[in-house]
Amino acid sequence: MSAQSAPAFGWRTPLVVILAGCTIALLNFGTRAGFGLFMEPISSANGWGREVFALAIGVQTVLWGLGQPFAGAFADRYGSARVLAVGALFYAAGVALTSVSTTPATLGLTTGLLVGIGLAGTSFTVALAAIARMVSPERRSWALGLGTAAGSLGQFLMVPLGQAFIAAYGWAFALLLLSLFALAIIPLSTALAGKTPDIAGPKQSMGEALKEAGGERSYWLLIAGFFVCGFHVSFIQTHLPAYVVDRGLDPRTGAWALALVGLANVVGSYTAGVLGGKHSKKYMLSFIYFARAIVITVFVLMPMTQTSVLIFAFFMGLLWLSTVPLTSGLVAQIFGPRYMATLFGIVFFSHQVGGFLGVWLGGRLFDLTGSYDIVWWISAALGIFSAIVHYPIDERPLVRAAPASA
Repeated sequence: MSAQSAPAFGWRTPLVVILAGCTIALLNFGTRAGFGLFMEPISSANGWGREVFALAIGVQTVLWGLGQPFAGAFADRYGSARVLAVGALFYAAGVALTSVSTTPATLGLTTGLLVGIGLAGTSFTVALAAIARMVSPERRSWALGLGTAAGSLGQFLMVPLGQAFIAAYGWAFALLLLSLFALAIIPLSTALAGKTPDIAGPKQSMGEALKEAGGERSYWLLIAGFFVCGFHVSFIQTHLPAYVVDRGLDPRTGAWALALVGLANVVGSYTAGVLGGKHSKKYMLSFIYFARAIVITVFVLMPMTQTSVLIFAFFMGLLWLSTVPLTSGLVAQIFGPRYMATLFGIVFFSHQVGGFLGVWLGGRLFDLTGSYDIVWWISAALGIFSAIVHYPIDERPLVRAAPASA
């Protein structure tokens, strides 16, 4: 049966799946978005340079991406609920145990390994794939935009909450409180239980789907372009709070800047999802990455004030995760939704490799030079590169021959 005619599974109607998936995205991304708030207090408490914390976040970012194709494959084969529940346990354990990590090795184990595995299992990539299979192709881009916007709403709500926890209870107890939000993913995952509905058309194994995607130039261009998104998001999310403090501003400015990024991206992601259902997704992606390069360039050249930080946060927020419904939508549009979690998981791995380089280079170059300037200019150049890379993508759905009858 087609996605259009997929039946409701008992109480698991498309509306319930969309609401649960959106809430999971909110908790997953919202909890992770506030990690940059802990860089300065954890580094100061342990007498570390910023590279230690940045490297742990980099390891987390790579493991999140490396685990994503496997989490997606399990979700495609067995359903999303089990993957989400196991991931939530790892996620909560890693966040909680970060509060007692007093050496670089233990920080790498908790913040890096455990949280990285947990993020892979609870990622909105898994939730978005479940949502995509429950709606018609005409509504898919809208639904993906809604799910991504929910993740951004989590950033807006939970980053200030994390800062409030730190101010009221200290950074260690704040981490314990945030771990409870990760645990809340477990009951929500039951709404995504069950196997994937059958998709109309020629049957295809996972191996055949991977071979097919690997032979398509457009797939590799998506992988290359999404690398840049990860670089931008991870660098800014992790280092912006410390950057504004270095420039003499109040720490709350960094927290509110990240929150404003999340709020603006509720609009940006939802709008991208709506427009992606009506216009060319590849051209929209080229525009978004070029616009990021402009926004970063203007921010670096402007005098640093609280107002300039918040203006930067607003415009970057409009472009923040608006790439996700368009990129994931292109994967589903070109290859179909059957193995979307697996195929988008591979694309997402590239995003996380970029994220690792962004967050690690930020810490490394700051410790070497005492400045983030080089990384800001690298970010602007990469935005132009990604704008160019998306232009030649072929958006047309692949036409597969039906298997010959016996």
